[in-house]
Amino acid sequence: MRDGPCLIERYAARLPVTDKTPRLTLGEGGTPLVRSPRLESETGIPEVWLKVEGMNPTGSFKDRGMVVAVAKALEEGASSVICASTGNTAASAAAYAARAGLRCAVILPAGNVALGKLAQAIVFGARVVAIEGGFDAALAIARRLAAEGDSVLVNSLNPYRIEGQKTAAFEVCEDLGDAPEALFIPVGNAGNITAYWRGFEEAAGSGLAKGRPRMFGYQAEGAAPIVRGERVAEPRTVATAIRIGDPASWQGALEARDRSGGAIEAVSDDEILDAYSFLARCEGVFCEPASAASVAGLRQRARRGALGGIRRAVCVLTGSGLKDPDTARSLAPEVTTVRAELDDVRAALAARA
Repeated sequence: MRDGPCLIERYAARLPVTDKTPRLTLGEGGTPLVRSPRLESETGIPEVWLKVEGMNPTGSFKDRGMVVAVAKALEEGASSVICASTGNTAASAAAYAARAGLRCAVILPAGNVALGKLAQAIVFGARVVAIEGGFDAALAIARRLAAEGDSVLVNSLNPYRIEGQKTAAFEVCEDLGDAPEALFIPVGNAGNITAYWRGFEEAAGSGLAKGRPRMFGYQAEGAAPIVRGERVAEPRTVATAIRIGDPASWQGALEARDRSGGAIEAVSDDEILDAYSFLARCEGVFCEPASAASVAGLRQRARRGALGGIRRAVCVLTGSGLKDPDTARSLAPEVTTVRAELDDVRAALAARA
C-alpha cells in the first residue's frame, strides 16, 4: 500500500528479486478498487469494480512493471534504459530512470502520442526522438539500439515488466478476498492481460484466491490485430495507448484468453468514447480513452446478452484521463461567458440544465 512497504518489498517473495535488488519506489501500487453502481444497474451484474490504475505515480499501470525492470537494470549495472512508446511507457521509464539515476531514451511514433504523456517524458529528463512511423517501427529500432549498446530495453518484452504488472492481480484478490469471476481489460501491446493472467494463476496456486477469472480483452476496431488474426500495418484509433498493430505479447494474450475461457474482442471508437464519458459523468472516474475499452467491452457484452451469469466483474482502467487532455477538451461543451451579475449567471446555469 502507499503507506506501507514499496511494491518490490511487499511482493518480494512473488517477484524475481534478491536482497541486492534496490528497493526503488515512487509509491506505485495499492491503487483503488472502486465499485460501480451505475454499471451494475446497466449490466445486471451484482458487483462491478473498477481497478483505477491511473492512481499510480506517473498516472498509469506501467509503473508496476517499470519499477521492477529499472531496479533490476540498476542491480545489473546498467547506465541507461531505452523504450519505444505510445506514451505511458515513456512517462514511466523516464520517471523511474530519473529516480534511479539512469539515462533514459524514448523512441516515439511522431504525431501519435498524447500531449500529457509526452510532456511527462520530457520533464523527467528523457532523450526523446520521434520517428516517421508507427509504434511497431519504434519498437524495432529500440530493440536494435538496446542490442547494440549498454541500454536495457524496458518495454514489456523485458520479463521483469510482466512480473511487476502481475501484482495488480494480487491486489484485486486481496481486496475482494478472491479472484473475480471475470476481468475486463484493454489490449494494446498485450503485456497487461498476460501479466494479470499470470498473477491470477499464481494467486490461485498459492491460496490467495480460490479460482481464476475469465479474461476478456478489448482492442479498438481500427487496431485489432489479435481479433483479426493478422498484423495491422496502420492501426487507427482515438485510444492512442492501444494503437498497436503487432503486439509484442500476442501469444501471452492468446494463452490468457484460452486458458481462462474468455475472449479478445473489438470495440469501436464510438463505444470507447461513450464509455469514457459515462465513467466521468456517472461515476466520477476520469480515465484516458484506452482505459475505457474495458468498460466499453463489458457494456457491449451486456447488450448482446453474452455475460453468462457473471456475478462479480472487475474492469481495469489503465491510465488517468489527465494523460490525454486534448480528448477531454474535444468532447466538452463551450464554456459560457456572461457578465459578473447574479441574474446573468443564474440564466446561464438554467440554460445548461
